[in-house]
Amino acid sequence: MTPPAVRFEGVSKRFPGVVALSDVTLDIARGSCHALCGENGAGKSTLGKMLAGIHAPDTGRMFVNGAEVRFTSPRDALAAGVGMVHQELSLCENMSVAENLCLSDIPRRGGFVAGEAMEQRAREMLALIGADLDVSQRVGELPIARRQIVQIAAAVGSGARVLVFDEPTSSLSQADAERLYELIARLRGDGVTCIYVSHRMPEVFHLCDTITVLRDGAVVGTKSAAELDESAVVQMMIGRALGVNAVREGVRGGEERLRVEGLTAPGKFEDVSFSLHAGEIVGLAGLVGAGRSEIAAALFGLDRHSQGHIYIDGKDVDIRTPAHAIRLGLGLVPEDRKRQALVPLETSVRNASLAVLTRLTRLTWVRRRAERTMVDEYFRRLRVKPAAAAAPIASLSGGTQQKVVLARWLAAQSRVLILDEPTRGVDVGAKAEIHALIAEVAASGTAVLLISSELPELLALSMRIFTVRGGRIVGRLERSEASEESLLRQMAGIA
Repeated sequence: MTPPAVRFEGVSKRFPGVVALSDVTLDIARGSCHALCGENGAGKSTLGKMLAGIHAPDTGRMFVNGAEVRFTSPRDALAAGVGMVHQELSLCENMSVAENLCLSDIPRRGGFVAGEAMEQRAREMLALIGADLDVSQRVGELPIARRQIVQIAAAVGSGARVLVFDEPTSSLSQADAERLYELIARLRGDGVTCIYVSHRMPEVFHLCDTITVLRDGAVVGTKSAAELDESAVVQMMIGRALGVNAVREGVRGGEERLRVEGLTAPGKFEDVSFSLHAGEIVGLAGLVGAGRSEIAAALFGLDRHSQGHIYIDGKDVDIRTPAHAIRLGLGLVPEDRKRQALVPLETSVRNASLAVLTRLTRLTWVRRRAERTMVDEYFRRLRVKPAAAAAPIASLSGGTQQKVVLARWLAAQSRVLILDEPTRGVDVGAKAEIHALIAEVAASGTAVLLISSELPELLALSMRIFTVRGGRIVGRLERSEASEESLLRQMAGIA
């Protein structure tokens, strides 16, 4: 009998204050696309990282193609034919696309790097996934979606026969995601085994033949995708049926909180004008690279070269630093939490309180009890597990990290809240909670600017939606007239 491509046998893993996995036994069939589903913190990414050599199990055994393996590094895993596409990008941002793609095996000639050969190999790796990027460009200059494409190319181009995809579409446009689906189908046709971690139920059922659900680090069950539907998977994930909560309408006609006139950043966006009112959720739609995140960064004082007028509560202000933006009542949940929002070695409590330290300080000393009391209130609202509060935030799941960033701006009581992909990497249960929380925040009088690549999210929450294309606002739709089709037409420039 042919052994499974991967077998986990009684695997457990603990981090400080957190049991990530508990006695997990699981088989992954050769040539299958096997989904791992579960809430944030259920252990999905940890299981994938153990197979990829990033973490070692505390107890239990792992097998690849019937042979027991003990990986001490990703290099060991790659040598055994196991690669991984990470949810949190793991690239060298100061190096070029070609250098990143060839990092594990840099072409050399006479003891020196063979630059032309390296760039040619990088182009071939990108071609394997249908991508076309400038291989000489520094990775740190690429938008997050393009960096994700580089990471996918690196994993596929390694020749691995077992690939772990951890939320691979969380930063991709729909067009890029469709190309990834086609790539996975080709890989399976070539006999490659795919382990697919995702919170997006439609793509799980589109791609995967088998689904394993984890809850609190333990396997709840493994079934054929044909035996399940989305509601059954969600119920296995969270232990209950997911109620459908109607999104509360914002308050129309509230006071103007933010007005932008002729905002321009050379080479990024041009002549952007719009307004936000108290109690209102306004959506910003656009394809990857359209300029949405760049607009958010300029509003928050992260682009010193931007020009134009920004009015907060009717007053013309010149925002040049995030600290100034915070004092004016602005908050920003950025697109890339790892690079732009988190202090990785600090605890969740410390990360959540960063924007309000002056409020918690007495004679230059932070009042830790007051800090913990304040943060706990928002952690309860966001269902952040108590054990996660004292853990280094780098050790927590991506979804839990996102909740901590949201807690930061709830604690700051921002009058204008800019949310850039607020549910990226968040499970279906937490997504519903965050949607309800966004509506609640707006109903309390906060003006919300919502940037999202998920059109159903924009349509469910936004009262008005502006479309950005090529760095300019090219359309505006009221909720009553907006649809996925109308937005896609504006985003793509189709009449």
